[in-house]
Amino acid sequence: MKAMVLGRIASLAEVAQPLRVATLPDPRPREHELLLRVAACGVCHTELDEIEGRTPPPRLPVVLGHQVVGRVIERGARAMRHPLGARVGVGWIYSSSGGDDENVSDRFVATGRDVDGGYAELMVVPEAYAYPIPESFSDLDAAPLLCAGAIGWRAL
Repeated sequence: MKAMVLGRIASLAEVAQPLRVATLPDPRPREHELLLRVAACGVCHTELDEIEGRTPPPRLPVVLGHQVVGRVIERGARAMRHPLGARVGVGWIYSSSGGDDENVSDRFVATGRDVDGGYAELMVVPEAYAYPIPESFSDLDAAPLLCAGAIGWRAL
């Protein structure tokens, strides 16, 4: 699959194109995961923070992007929540505790920082963190609404 990859932390004042197109192996969904064909991914200020090192990814290279809209094209062995072909969205929280403390939980994992995100043709996501997108929204209109911060609030 093709993806936009961040290979190193860099100041945008010094590096005009911090992302590069790369061919990566197709991801495979595990037991409770979904494989999505990405239709749209918003661009958020958080990606700038990742690129410039204010919230650095724990590993490089990484595929950024956390405002993802896509279609389920494969389900892991025990994934039953979303049918094949369902249109779903993925936000900043890739996975966490499932409790009220999700944003600050020790189990918090960020989409496009801690795991590969939506600047790619394909991505995997735990089924519990994929959200149905109403047909009243286009892919492009829905993507910014998946931001956990001010971008989503302003778009709404």
